[in-house]
Amino acid sequence: MKKRLKVVNQSDCLKCLACEAACSMAFYKEFDPSKASIYVTEKNNEPKTVVCVQCGKCARTCEYDAITQNKRGVYVINKKLCTGCGECAKVCPFGVLVHEEEKPTKCIACGICARECPMDVLAVVD
Repeated sequence: MKKRLKVVNQSDCLKCLACEAACSMAFYKEFDPSKASIYVTEKNNEPKTVVCVQCGKCARTCEYDAITQNKRGVYVINKKLCTGCGECAKVCPFGVLVHEEEKPTKCIACGICARECPMDVLAVVD
């Protein structure tokens, strides 16, 4: 069973950034879009929500085996093994792996952003 965050109602997105705020507040205790593992941009003048799809490219790139897949199917970073080199963030195809301060962070499909979205644009799914 692979859990992941999914955009389920993109057309309802208001680009209010509640998802970005919830993510950065949860992990960095401040609203800073650059510290969120999700972001909202525009495509064809419409909001486009970008999330981690748990593709594993970051894990395959990490030469220290600091990123592994847990039993829920979510890729997580072991902060004890991580050297902070940032190679994982460089290869993220969606640009949602955050490399701030000393260690990177990534989406762990916790659902905090989905709960804060007033339009139910996001969901954690199997």
